[in-house]
Amino acid sequence: MPIKAKIIAGKYLDSVKLMLISRELRSLKGVLEAVAIVATSENREILKASDMLAEEINSASENDIVIVIKADNAKNAAEAINKAEELINKPSADEYNQTPIPQAFTLEKAIATLGGADLCLISIAGKYAAAEAEKALEKGLHILLFSDNVSIEDELSLKQKALKKGLLMMGPDCGTAILNGVPLAFANNVPRGKIGIVSASGTGLQEISSTIANLGGGISQAFGTGGRDGKKEIGGLMLTACLEYLLEDENTEVIIVTGKPPCEEVQKKLWELISHSSKPVIANFLIPMQVPELPNLYYVRSLSETAFFACKKAGIEVKTAKLAEDFPLPKLRGPYLRGLYSGGTLCQEAIQVYLDNFGCEPFNNVTDQAFFRLTDGWQTKENSIIDLGADEFTIGRPHPMIDYSLRLQKLAQEANDPKVGIILLDVVLGFGAHPDPAEELVPALQKLPADLVVVCHLLGTDGDPQNRQKQKKELEKAGAYVFTSHHSACEFVCQCLRSYRSAKC
Repeated sequence: MPIKAKIIAGKYLDSVKLMLISRELRSLKGVLEAVAIVATSENREILKASDMLAEEINSASENDIVIVIKADNAKNAAEAINKAEELINKPSADEYNQTPIPQAFTLEKAIATLGGADLCLISIAGKYAAAEAEKALEKGLHILLFSDNVSIEDELSLKQKALKKGLLMMGPDCGTAILNGVPLAFANNVPRGKIGIVSASGTGLQEISSTIANLGGGISQAFGTGGRDGKKEIGGLMLTACLEYLLEDENTEVIIVTGKPPCEEVQKKLWELISHSSKPVIANFLIPMQVPELPNLYYVRSLSETAFFACKKAGIEVKTAKLAEDFPLPKLRGPYLRGLYSGGTLCQEAIQVYLDNFGCEPFNNVTDQAFFRLTDGWQTKENSIIDLGADEFTIGRPHPMIDYSLRLQKLAQEANDPKVGIILLDVVLGFGAHPDPAEELVPALQKLPADLVVVCHLLGTDGDPQNRQKQKKELEKAGAYVFTSHHSACEFVCQCLRSYRSAKC
Protein backbone atom coordinates (compact mmCIF):
# COMPACT_ATOMS: atom_id res chain seq x y z
CA MET A 1 0.00 0.00 0.00
CA PRO A 2 1.57 3.28 -1.09
CA ILE A 3 2.35 6.04 1.41
CA LYS A 4 2.57 9.56 -0.01
CA ALA A 5 3.57 12.69 1.86
CA LYS A 6 4.01 16.40 1.32
CA ILE A 7 5.41 19.35 3.27
CA ILE A 8 3.39 22.57 3.56
CA ALA A 9 5.75 25.35 4.66
CA GLY A 10 4.85 28.84 5.84
CA LYS A 11 1.32 27.97 6.95
CA TYR A 12 -0.13 27.75 10.47
CA LEU A 13 -3.31 25.94 11.49
CA ASP A 14 -4.23 24.97 15.04
CA SER A 15 -4.35 21.32 16.06
CA VAL A 16 -8.15 21.14 16.05
CA LYS A 17 -8.30 22.35 12.43
CA LEU A 18 -5.62 19.85 11.42
CA MET A 19 -7.54 17.05 13.14
CA LEU A 20 -10.70 17.96 11.24
CA ILE A 21 -8.75 17.97 7.97
CA SER A 22 -7.27 14.56 8.82
CA ARG A 23 -10.75 13.23 9.49
CA GLU A 24 -12.07 14.53 6.15
CA LEU A 25 -9.13 12.99 4.30
CA ARG A 26 -9.82 9.59 5.86
CA SER A 27 -13.30 9.65 4.32
CA LEU A 28 -11.92 9.90 0.76
CA LYS A 29 -12.07 7.01 -1.67
CA GLY A 30 -9.28 4.48 -1.19
CA VAL A 31 -7.69 6.27 1.77
CA LEU A 32 -6.74 3.86 4.55
CA GLU A 33 -5.07 6.37 6.88
CA ALA A 34 -4.41 10.09 6.69
CA VAL A 35 -2.63 12.60 8.90
CA ALA A 36 -2.20 16.36 8.67
CA ILE A 37 0.06 17.46 11.50
CA VAL A 38 2.86 19.82 12.52
CA ALA A 39 6.27 18.17 12.03
CA THR A 40 7.53 18.45 15.62
CA SER A 41 10.05 15.88 16.83
CA GLU A 42 7.37 14.39 19.11
CA ASN A 43 4.95 14.00 16.21
CA ARG A 44 7.64 12.44 14.03
CA GLU A 45 8.22 9.80 16.72
CA ILE A 46 4.52 9.03 16.76
CA LEU A 47 4.47 8.83 12.94
CA LYS A 48 7.39 6.43 13.10
CA ALA A 49 5.65 4.23 15.67
CA SER A 50 2.56 4.20 13.45
CA ASP A 51 4.60 3.25 10.35
CA MET A 52 3.64 6.56 8.72
CA LEU A 53 7.03 8.34 8.69
CA ALA A 54 7.53 8.85 4.94
CA GLU A 55 10.94 9.85 3.55
CA GLU A 56 9.44 12.89 1.84
CA ILE A 57 9.02 14.70 5.16
CA ASN A 58 12.60 14.26 6.42
CA SER A 59 13.47 17.80 5.36
CA ALA A 60 10.47 19.40 7.10
CA SER A 61 11.17 21.97 9.80
CA GLU A 62 9.46 21.74 13.19
CA ASN A 63 7.07 24.53 12.15
CA ASP A 64 5.97 22.96 8.85
CA ILE A 65 2.72 21.10 8.32
CA VAL A 66 3.13 17.62 6.85
CA ILE A 67 0.50 15.52 5.10
CA VAL A 68 0.90 11.74 5.11
CA ILE A 69 -1.51 9.51 3.20
CA LYS A 70 -1.72 5.71 3.13
CA ALA A 71 -4.03 4.55 0.33
CA ASP A 72 -4.92 1.45 -1.66
CA ASN A 73 -3.21 2.80 -4.79
CA ALA A 74 -0.99 5.67 -5.91
CA LYS A 75 -3.80 7.49 -7.74
CA ASN A 76 -6.01 7.72 -4.65
CA ALA A 77 -3.03 8.76 -2.53
CA ALA A 78 -2.16 11.58 -4.94
CA GLU A 79 -5.78 12.77 -5.03
CA ALA A 80 -5.87 12.83 -1.23
CA ILE A 81 -2.66 14.92 -1.13
CA ASN A 82 -4.24 17.40 -3.54
CA LYS A 83 -7.39 17.57 -1.41
CA ALA A 84 -5.30 18.15 1.71
CA GLU A 85 -3.48 21.06 0.10
CA GLU A 86 -6.82 22.54 -0.92
CA LEU A 87 -8.20 22.26 2.61
CA ILE A 88 -5.07 23.65 4.26
CA ASN A 89 -4.79 26.63 1.91
CA LYS A 90 -8.51 27.38 1.76
CA PRO A 91 -9.34 30.79 3.26
CA SER A 92 -11.92 30.44 6.02
CA ALA A 93 -14.07 32.84 7.96
CA ASP A 94 -12.90 33.46 11.51
CA GLU A 95 -15.57 31.45 13.28
CA TYR A 96 -14.42 32.64 16.67
CA ASN A 97 -15.26 36.26 15.82
CA GLN A 98 -18.93 35.30 15.45
CA THR A 99 -19.19 34.89 19.22
CA PRO A 100 -19.31 37.71 21.78
CA ILE A 101 -16.63 36.00 23.89
CA PRO A 102 -13.57 38.30 23.84
CA GLN A 103 -10.33 36.96 22.43
CA ALA A 104 -6.93 37.37 23.97
CA PHE A 105 -3.73 36.35 22.23
CA THR A 106 -1.43 36.85 25.21
CA LEU A 107 -1.62 35.83 28.84
CA GLU A 108 -1.40 39.47 29.90
CA LYS A 109 -4.38 40.43 27.71
CA ALA A 110 -6.42 37.49 29.05
CA ILE A 111 -5.77 38.50 32.66
CA ALA A 112 -6.67 42.12 31.92
CA THR A 113 -9.81 41.15 29.99
CA LEU A 114 -11.21 38.73 32.56
CA GLY A 115 -10.23 40.54 35.73
CA GLY A 116 -9.98 38.46 38.89
CA ALA A 117 -9.16 35.18 37.14
CA ASP A 118 -6.83 33.02 39.23
CA LEU A 119 -6.55 29.82 37.17
CA CYS A 120 -5.00 29.18 33.77
CA LEU A 121 -5.85 26.08 31.70
CA ILE A 122 -3.04 25.34 29.24
CA SER A 123 -3.56 23.10 26.21
CA ILE A 124 -0.82 23.64 23.64
CA ALA A 125 2.00 21.58 22.14
CA GLY A 126 4.09 20.06 24.92
CA LYS A 127 7.34 21.69 23.79
CA TYR A 128 5.85 25.14 24.49
CA ALA A 129 3.69 24.26 27.49
CA ALA A 130 6.30 24.53 30.24
CA ALA A 131 7.30 28.06 29.22
CA GLU A 132 3.67 29.22 29.24
CA ALA A 133 3.08 27.54 32.60
CA GLU A 134 6.13 29.37 33.96
CA LYS A 135 4.62 32.69 32.83
CA ALA A 136 1.28 31.84 34.44
CA LEU A 137 2.94 31.01 37.76
CA GLU A 138 4.81 34.32 37.65
CA LYS A 139 1.40 36.01 37.31
CA GLY A 140 0.15 34.20 40.41
CA LEU A 141 -2.20 31.83 38.59
CA HIS A 142 -3.09 28.27 39.52
CA ILE A 143 -2.54 25.94 36.55
CA LEU A 144 -4.31 23.01 34.96
CA LEU A 145 -1.80 21.76 32.39
CA PHE A 146 -3.75 19.62 29.93
CA SER A 147 -0.78 19.31 27.55
CA ASP A 148 1.30 16.15 27.47
CA ASN A 149 4.84 15.63 26.14
CA VAL A 150 6.25 17.86 28.89
CA SER A 151 9.55 16.61 30.30
CA ILE A 152 9.57 15.23 33.81
CA GLU A 153 12.33 17.75 34.67
CA ASP A 154 10.04 20.63 33.66
CA GLU A 155 7.17 19.08 35.60
CA LEU A 156 9.28 18.93 38.76
CA SER A 157 10.51 22.50 38.35
CA LEU A 158 7.00 23.87 37.76
CA LYS A 159 5.52 22.04 40.73
CA GLN A 160 8.30 23.17 43.05
CA LYS A 161 7.82 26.76 41.92
CA ALA A 162 4.04 26.52 42.33
CA LEU A 163 4.32 25.23 45.88
CA LYS A 164 6.69 28.04 46.84
CA LYS A 165 4.03 30.48 45.65
CA GLY A 166 1.14 28.58 47.28
CA LEU A 167 -0.32 27.65 43.89
CA LEU A 168 -1.68 24.52 42.25
CA MET A 169 0.15 22.99 39.27
CA MET A 170 -2.15 20.21 38.09
CA GLY A 171 -0.55 18.18 35.32
CA PRO A 172 0.98 17.85 32.83
CA ASP A 173 -1.45 15.52 31.07
CA CYS A 174 -4.14 16.45 33.59
CA GLY A 175 -7.47 15.77 31.92
CA THR A 176 -9.97 16.34 34.73
CA ALA A 177 -10.63 18.56 37.73
CA ILE A 178 -13.65 20.08 39.49
CA LEU A 179 -12.82 23.23 41.43
CA ASN A 180 -15.44 25.15 43.42
CA GLY A 181 -18.11 23.28 41.48
CA VAL A 182 -16.66 24.18 38.07
CA PRO A 183 -15.78 21.21 35.81
CA LEU A 184 -12.50 21.61 33.92
CA ALA A 185 -11.42 19.75 30.75
CA PHE A 186 -13.11 16.30 30.65
CA ALA A 187 -15.42 16.32 33.67
CA ASN A 188 -19.00 15.58 34.65
CA ASN A 189 -21.85 17.60 36.08
CA VAL A 190 -21.78 16.71 39.76
CA PRO A 191 -23.33 18.59 42.70
CA ARG A 192 -21.39 20.28 45.48
CA GLY A 193 -21.00 18.17 48.60
CA LYS A 194 -18.67 17.04 51.36
CA ILE A 195 -16.41 14.54 49.56
CA GLY A 196 -13.02 15.75 48.31
CA ILE A 197 -10.90 13.92 45.74
CA VAL A 198 -7.19 13.95 44.90
CA SER A 199 -6.57 11.98 41.72
CA ALA A 200 -3.58 11.08 39.58
CA SER A 201 -5.93 9.79 36.90
CA GLY A 202 -8.54 11.37 34.64
CA THR A 203 -11.29 8.84 33.96
CA GLY A 204 -10.69 7.44 37.43
CA LEU A 205 -11.71 10.80 38.87
CA GLN A 206 -14.67 10.92 36.47
CA GLU A 207 -15.86 7.43 37.40
CA ILE A 208 -15.64 8.11 41.13
CA SER A 209 -17.18 11.59 41.07
CA SER A 210 -20.02 10.51 38.76
CA THR A 211 -20.81 7.48 40.90
CA ILE A 212 -20.86 9.66 44.02
CA ALA A 213 -23.33 11.97 42.30
CA ASN A 214 -25.49 9.05 41.15
CA LEU A 215 -25.57 7.72 44.73
CA GLY A 216 -26.81 11.05 46.05
CA GLY A 217 -23.51 12.57 47.18
CA GLY A 218 -21.52 15.59 46.09
CA ILE A 219 -17.99 16.92 45.65
CA SER A 220 -16.26 19.69 47.59
CA GLN A 221 -13.16 19.77 45.39
CA ALA A 222 -11.67 17.30 42.91
CA PHE A 223 -8.01 17.89 42.12
CA GLY A 224 -6.20 16.23 39.22
CA THR A 225 -2.43 15.98 39.57
CA GLY A 226 -1.27 14.36 36.33
CA GLY A 227 -0.39 10.69 36.11
CA ARG A 228 3.33 11.07 36.90
CA ASP A 229 2.92 12.89 40.20
CA GLY A 230 3.26 9.67 42.18
CA LYS A 231 6.56 8.75 40.53
CA LYS A 232 9.81 9.00 42.49
CA GLU A 233 11.09 11.82 40.26
CA ILE A 234 8.17 14.10 41.24
CA GLY A 235 7.74 12.80 44.77
CA GLY A 236 3.98 13.25 44.97
CA LEU A 237 4.26 17.03 45.27
CA MET A 238 0.69 17.74 44.18
CA LEU A 239 -0.82 14.58 45.67
CA THR A 240 0.45 15.57 49.10
CA ALA A 241 -0.28 19.30 48.69
CA CYS A 242 -3.87 18.66 47.60
CA LEU A 243 -4.36 16.08 50.34
CA GLU A 244 -3.14 18.62 52.91
CA TYR A 245 -5.61 21.17 51.56
CA LEU A 246 -8.54 18.74 51.86
CA LEU A 247 -7.48 17.68 55.35
CA GLU A 248 -7.78 21.32 56.43
CA ASP A 249 -10.79 22.27 54.30
CA GLU A 250 -13.88 22.85 56.47
CA ASN A 251 -16.17 21.97 53.54
CA THR A 252 -14.62 18.52 53.12
CA GLU A 253 -15.63 15.73 55.51
CA VAL A 254 -14.47 12.65 53.56
CA ILE A 255 -11.38 12.37 51.33
CA ILE A 256 -10.54 10.09 48.41
CA VAL A 257 -6.98 9.56 47.11
CA THR A 258 -6.76 7.65 43.84
CA GLY A 259 -4.71 7.13 40.70
CA LYS A 260 -1.95 4.95 39.36
CA PRO A 261 0.02 3.22 42.15
CA PRO A 262 2.49 5.76 43.60
CA CYS A 263 6.06 4.79 44.39
CA GLU A 264 6.89 3.59 47.91
CA GLU A 265 8.40 6.94 48.88
CA VAL A 266 5.20 8.79 47.94
CA GLN A 267 3.05 6.19 49.67
CA LYS A 268 4.92 6.84 52.91
CA LYS A 269 4.26 10.59 52.59
CA LEU A 270 0.56 9.95 52.03
CA TRP A 271 0.27 7.52 54.96
CA GLU A 272 2.08 9.99 57.22
CA LEU A 273 -0.39 12.77 56.39
CA ILE A 274 -3.36 10.43 56.78
CA SER A 275 -2.08 9.20 60.16
CA HIS A 276 -2.85 12.67 61.58
CA SER A 277 -6.27 12.92 59.94
CA SER A 278 -9.51 13.17 61.86
CA LYS A 279 -11.37 12.64 58.57
CA PRO A 280 -11.91 9.27 56.88
CA VAL A 281 -9.62 8.82 53.86
CA ILE A 282 -10.43 6.22 51.21
CA ALA A 283 -7.48 5.17 49.04
CA ASN A 284 -7.71 3.34 45.72
CA PHE A 285 -4.76 2.59 43.45
CA LEU A 286 -6.43 -0.18 41.37
CA ILE A 287 -4.09 -2.97 42.49
CA PRO A 288 -3.85 -5.15 45.62
CA MET A 289 -1.77 -3.21 48.13
CA GLN A 290 -0.65 -3.58 51.73
CA VAL A 291 -1.39 -0.37 53.62
CA PRO A 292 -0.64 0.53 57.23
CA GLU A 293 -3.35 0.08 59.82
CA LEU A 294 -4.47 3.64 60.54
CA PRO A 295 -7.69 4.63 62.30
CA ASN A 296 -9.07 6.66 59.38
CA LEU A 297 -7.49 4.94 56.35
CA TYR A 298 -9.57 2.57 54.21
CA TYR A 299 -8.13 0.86 51.14
CA VAL A 300 -10.58 -0.37 48.49
CA ARG A 301 -9.97 -2.07 45.16
CA SER A 302 -12.46 -0.70 42.65
CA LEU A 303 -13.43 2.78 41.51
CA SER A 304 -17.12 2.05 42.11
CA GLU A 305 -16.50 0.74 45.61
CA THR A 306 -14.42 3.83 46.37
CA ALA A 307 -17.41 6.05 45.60
CA PHE A 308 -19.82 3.79 47.50
CA PHE A 309 -17.62 3.70 50.61
CA ALA A 310 -17.04 7.46 50.54
CA CYS A 311 -20.78 8.08 50.43
CA LYS A 312 -21.31 5.76 53.41
CA LYS A 313 -18.64 7.60 55.39
CA ALA A 314 -20.29 10.90 54.45
CA GLY A 315 -23.56 9.68 55.97
CA ILE A 316 -25.35 9.24 52.64
CA GLU A 317 -27.79 6.34 52.64
CA VAL A 318 -27.10 4.20 49.59
CA LYS A 319 -28.07 0.72 48.52
CA THR A 320 -25.55 -1.70 47.04
CA ALA A 321 -28.06 -2.54 44.32
CA LYS A 322 -27.64 0.95 42.94
CA LEU A 323 -24.09 0.10 41.94
CA ALA A 324 -24.78 -2.84 39.65
CA GLU A 325 -27.21 -4.05 37.04
CA ASP A 326 -28.26 -7.71 37.13
CA PHE A 327 -28.32 -9.47 33.76
CA PRO A 328 -28.57 -13.17 32.95
CA LEU A 329 -25.35 -14.47 31.37
CA PRO A 330 -25.56 -14.58 27.57
CA LYS A 331 -24.09 -17.41 25.53
CA LEU A 332 -20.88 -16.39 23.76
CA ARG A 333 -20.17 -17.35 20.14
CA GLY A 334 -16.42 -17.50 20.72
CA PRO A 335 -13.80 -17.66 23.48
CA TYR A 336 -12.19 -14.24 23.31
CA LEU A 337 -12.69 -10.75 24.75
CA ARG A 338 -11.78 -7.50 23.05
CA GLY A 339 -11.88 -4.33 25.18
CA LEU A 340 -11.89 -1.02 23.29
CA TYR A 341 -11.31 1.87 25.70
CA SER A 342 -11.16 5.64 25.46
CA GLY A 343 -10.31 6.08 29.16
CA GLY A 344 -6.82 5.06 30.27
CA THR A 345 -7.67 4.43 33.94
CA LEU A 346 -10.79 2.48 33.01
CA CYS A 347 -8.62 0.39 30.69
CA GLN A 348 -6.22 -0.27 33.58
CA GLU A 349 -9.07 -1.31 35.86
CA ALA A 350 -10.44 -3.69 33.22
CA ILE A 351 -7.01 -5.31 32.89
CA GLN A 352 -6.77 -5.66 36.68
CA VAL A 353 -10.23 -7.25 36.98
CA TYR A 354 -9.29 -9.76 34.27
CA LEU A 355 -6.03 -10.50 36.11
CA ASP A 356 -7.89 -11.00 39.39
CA ASN A 357 -10.26 -13.46 37.74
CA PHE A 358 -7.90 -15.47 35.55
CA GLY A 359 -4.44 -15.07 37.05
CA CYS A 360 -2.84 -13.36 34.05
CA GLU A 361 -3.24 -10.13 32.15
CA PRO A 362 -5.04 -9.96 28.82
CA PHE A 363 -2.88 -8.76 25.94
CA ASN A 364 -2.86 -4.96 25.97
CA ASN A 365 -0.97 -1.85 24.89
CA VAL A 366 -0.31 -0.30 28.31
CA THR A 367 1.40 -3.00 30.38
CA ASP A 368 5.03 -3.05 31.53
CA GLN A 369 5.09 -6.83 31.10
CA ALA A 370 6.70 -7.55 27.73
CA PHE A 371 4.91 -10.88 27.17
CA PHE A 372 1.44 -9.31 27.37
CA ARG A 373 2.25 -6.05 25.57
CA LEU A 374 0.90 -5.75 22.04
CA THR A 375 3.59 -4.38 19.72
CA ASP A 376 0.82 -3.04 17.49
CA GLY A 377 -2.52 -2.12 19.03
CA TRP A 378 -4.23 -2.71 15.70
CA GLN A 379 -3.19 -6.36 15.80
CA THR A 380 -5.09 -7.72 18.78
CA LYS A 381 -5.04 -11.41 19.63
CA GLU A 382 -6.80 -13.84 21.94
CA ASN A 383 -8.06 -11.83 24.95
CA SER A 384 -7.04 -8.19 24.40
CA ILE A 385 -7.90 -4.87 26.04
CA ILE A 386 -6.57 -1.71 24.42
CA ASP A 387 -6.44 1.97 25.26
CA LEU A 388 -7.47 3.84 22.11
CA GLY A 389 -6.32 7.07 23.72
CA ALA A 390 -2.67 5.96 23.47
CA ASP A 391 -0.33 7.90 21.17
CA GLU A 392 -0.28 5.15 18.55
CA PHE A 393 -3.98 5.77 17.91
CA THR A 394 -4.38 9.51 18.44
CA ILE A 395 -1.88 10.97 15.99
CA GLY A 396 -3.74 13.60 13.99
CA ARG A 397 -7.01 12.62 15.65
CA PRO A 398 -9.16 14.06 18.39
CA HIS A 399 -9.28 12.01 21.59
CA PRO A 400 -11.58 8.96 21.25
CA MET A 401 -13.89 10.45 23.89
CA ILE A 402 -14.59 13.18 21.34
CA ASP A 403 -14.33 11.39 18.00
CA TYR A 404 -15.78 7.88 17.71
CA SER A 405 -14.54 7.16 14.17
CA LEU A 406 -11.51 5.14 15.29
CA ARG A 407 -13.56 3.15 17.81
CA LEU A 408 -16.16 2.31 15.17
CA GLN A 409 -13.43 1.17 12.80
CA LYS A 410 -11.89 -1.05 15.48
CA LEU A 411 -15.31 -2.36 16.52
CA ALA A 412 -16.04 -3.52 12.97
CA GLN A 413 -12.58 -5.09 12.70
CA GLU A 414 -12.97 -7.09 15.92
CA ALA A 415 -16.50 -8.19 15.02
CA ASN A 416 -15.16 -9.84 11.86
CA ASP A 417 -13.18 -12.33 13.95
CA PRO A 418 -15.55 -15.24 14.71
CA LYS A 419 -13.45 -16.21 17.75
CA VAL A 420 -14.33 -12.92 19.45
CA GLY A 421 -17.31 -13.66 21.67
CA ILE A 422 -17.63 -10.45 23.68
CA ILE A 423 -16.64 -6.79 23.27
CA LEU A 424 -16.28 -4.35 26.17
CA LEU A 425 -16.57 -0.57 25.63
CA ASP A 426 -16.52 2.51 27.81
CA VAL A 427 -18.89 5.34 26.87
CA VAL A 428 -17.83 8.53 28.63
CA LEU A 429 -20.30 11.40 28.99
CA GLY A 430 -19.73 14.88 30.36
CA PHE A 431 -18.24 18.20 29.35
CA GLY A 432 -15.67 17.90 26.57
CA ALA A 433 -16.89 14.44 25.48
CA HIS A 434 -18.85 13.58 22.32
CA PRO A 435 -22.24 15.35 22.39
CA ASP A 436 -24.21 12.20 21.50
CA PRO A 437 -22.28 8.89 21.69
CA ALA A 438 -25.39 6.80 20.99
CA GLU A 439 -25.84 8.57 17.67
CA GLU A 440 -22.45 7.18 16.62
CA LEU A 441 -22.60 3.79 18.32
CA VAL A 442 -26.16 2.62 17.68
CA PRO A 443 -25.88 2.27 13.86
CA ALA A 444 -22.59 0.42 14.32
CA LEU A 445 -24.05 -1.91 16.97
CA GLN A 446 -27.01 -2.70 14.73
CA LYS A 447 -24.64 -3.90 11.99
CA LEU A 448 -22.81 -6.35 14.26
CA PRO A 449 -23.48 -10.11 14.13
CA ALA A 450 -26.49 -10.95 16.29
CA ASP A 451 -24.53 -13.52 18.31
CA LEU A 452 -21.73 -11.10 19.28
CA VAL A 453 -22.16 -9.84 22.86
CA VAL A 454 -21.40 -6.15 23.49
CA VAL A 455 -21.05 -4.74 27.01
CA CYS A 456 -20.96 -0.97 27.54
CA HIS A 457 -19.99 0.93 30.64
CA LEU A 458 -21.81 4.27 30.64
CA LEU A 459 -19.88 6.84 32.68
CA GLY A 460 -21.77 10.00 33.56
CA THR A 461 -24.55 11.66 35.54
CA ASP A 462 -28.11 12.71 34.81
CA GLY A 463 -26.87 16.30 34.79
CA ASP A 464 -24.48 15.73 31.88
CA PRO A 465 -25.41 17.40 28.58
CA GLN A 466 -25.72 14.11 26.67
CA ASN A 467 -28.82 12.95 28.65
CA ARG A 468 -27.59 9.80 30.39
CA GLN A 469 -30.94 8.02 30.52
CA LYS A 470 -31.50 8.57 26.80
CA GLN A 471 -28.03 7.24 26.02
CA LYS A 472 -28.65 4.15 28.16
CA LYS A 473 -32.00 3.36 26.54
CA GLU A 474 -30.68 3.76 23.00
CA LEU A 475 -27.65 1.56 23.61
CA GLU A 476 -29.79 -1.13 25.25
CA LYS A 477 -32.27 -0.96 22.38
CA ALA A 478 -29.37 -1.61 19.99
CA GLY A 479 -28.60 -4.82 21.91
CA ALA A 480 -25.83 -3.76 24.30
CA TYR A 481 -25.62 -4.75 27.95
CA VAL A 482 -25.24 -1.36 29.65
CA PHE A 483 -23.66 -0.97 33.10
CA THR A 484 -23.33 2.22 35.13
CA SER A 485 -20.58 0.67 37.30
CA HIS A 486 -17.36 -0.04 35.45
CA HIS A 487 -16.20 -2.72 37.87
CA SER A 488 -19.55 -4.49 37.54
CA ALA A 489 -19.28 -4.40 33.75
CA CYS A 490 -15.82 -5.98 33.92
CA GLU A 491 -16.94 -8.68 36.37
CA PHE A 492 -19.91 -9.48 34.13
CA VAL A 493 -17.57 -9.92 31.16
CA CYS A 494 -15.34 -12.25 33.19
CA GLN A 495 -18.37 -14.28 34.29
CA CYS A 496 -19.38 -14.66 30.64
CA LEU A 497 -15.89 -15.85 29.70
CA ARG A 498 -15.77 -18.26 32.63
CA SER A 499 -19.17 -19.68 31.69
CA TYR A 500 -18.02 -20.24 28.10
CA ARG A 501 -14.83 -21.97 29.24
CA SER A 502 -16.71 -24.19 31.69
CA ALA A 503 -19.14 -25.27 28.98
CA LYS A 504 -16.25 -26.24 26.70
CA CYS A 505 -14.48 -28.36 29.34
